[in-house]
Amino acid sequence: MKVVKSLLLGTAAGLIAVGGAQAADLPVKAKAVEYVKICSLYGAGFYYIPGSDTCIKLGGYLRAEVALNAGGNYSAQYNGVFAANNRLTNYYSMRAREDLNIDTRTATEYGVVRTYFDAVFTWTTGNYVGTGSGTGATAYSATTAGTSNLNPTDGGISGGSLGVYYAFIQFAGFTLGKSVSQFDAPWINYPGNNFDQLVGGSGTTNGVPQISYTADFGQGVTATFSVQDQTQIFQTNIWNTAGMTTTGVLGGAYGSSDFGGTRSPDIVGAVRVDQAWGLFQASVAAHDNHTGYYGATEVTGHPEDKWGWAVQLALSIKNIPTGAGDVINVSGVYTEGASRYNFQELAATSYSMFGSSNAAYQSIGFAGVSDAVFGPGGQLELTKTYGFRGAYTHNWSPYWNTALYGAWAAVNYNSAAKGLICGSAAFATLTGTCNPDFNIGQVGVITRWTPVKNLTFSADFVYSHLDQKYSGVITTPALTSVAKPAATYELKDQDTYSLLLRAQRNW
Repeated sequence: MKVVKSLLLGTAAGLIAVGGAQAADLPVKAKAVEYVKICSLYGAGFYYIPGSDTCIKLGGYLRAEVALNAGGNYSAQYNGVFAANNRLTNYYSMRAREDLNIDTRTATEYGVVRTYFDAVFTWTTGNYVGTGSGTGATAYSATTAGTSNLNPTDGGISGGSLGVYYAFIQFAGFTLGKSVSQFDAPWINYPGNNFDQLVGGSGTTNGVPQISYTADFGQGVTATFSVQDQTQIFQTNIWNTAGMTTTGVLGGAYGSSDFGGTRSPDIVGAVRVDQAWGLFQASVAAHDNHTGYYGATEVTGHPEDKWGWAVQLALSIKNIPTGAGDVINVSGVYTEGASRYNFQELAATSYSMFGSSNAAYQSIGFAGVSDAVFGPGGQLELTKTYGFRGAYTHNWSPYWNTALYGAWAAVNYNSAAKGLICGSAAFATLTGTCNPDFNIGQVGVITRWTPVKNLTFSADFVYSHLDQKYSGVITTPALTSVAKPAATYELKDQDTYSLLLRAQRNW
């Protein structure tokens, strides 16, 4: 054993000696160290990717928040168990979110090639809904779509979700991928960095797949043409009134949803003037309404497609006399058969709000937003909407600012659509006036404190009023999902309010 050990040690020592001699005899060129260099071409925060001429910037934020009398994505109590005003209604919801964005840019002979990616990881508390079992049983349901959840009474926890906001390429004036709609104003649906569900215009907070081209005429003047997917974001409802029920109506649905497959993307055009004084933008959109069938199969026939449209004007005024950095943002919109351009993607399209009553068991205000309505054998009846939104932001100091904001939107059904809706057996128990038109108004105030750079604490309060046009009383079967009994309800306008308290660290 000692002989073997001595042999191995001697062999190893010999190899080391030979290797050392070879290293000493041969010239060795040290590999150059590639340091990360600052890229000053595109603003602060960009660095060259080592070994390339591409600049990259990483950014994002982490936020923690609690919403009082609202859903986890700061959605007001407009429908579902949130608006039932009973023991299933949450008094608060909590959320934590991490956002990560990656911005890369490369200078080429065709201009800058840019890619942008933005994803969020979100955890949100859920709520309980009735199971309809007749025993009063409830089930836990997450408020964030796509989450996986375990019942917390069984020792589980609510799961989180991953979402992709933006993922696009920009090259030679083209934008290809998932980005903000070219129809939107630059502030999307946040004229005062405010409440998520503000009506009165378009707003693609989560982006929309598109192919767009922007021509730059200089002096801040640009024109854009775009085709964008309509399916995920720019559809509200196409109601087949043959599927109307009383319980569905009181939930804000005037029939069964009857979309057909997508036949055409939305076609969008916009002109923008962006200068030191502020900004003006005019946007138009065309939207194809394509249904399924009158009945269950193709032999029942179908209504022909109808194109809807929308137009929006937006104005921003900067450097106003009230203070440095103060700004006014306003926009107005009109739509026909394209209601999502007024009720943006986070806004509610069904309203079912309960309150007190002196004339019945309780009161209810219900309403629904659609792109079109049709009945058996009939044509599409396009829905008209119009509205506006705006905000004034004032900077009290470098650390404090406040925004006052508001919005209003109206939905109008034509006489044929009203005949289909109000003539349904779903309204057989109504004693009073049937009119599906409605208005929704919102007003709010948000104050932000930034004690140190990139760390902000905010409080956002909003009040909403549903101005529905029904009157009288209606008797309904039990509404099991929101644990409401079979009873007679007074038809009445409704009000609600919400408060969001948030801490956010940008980086």
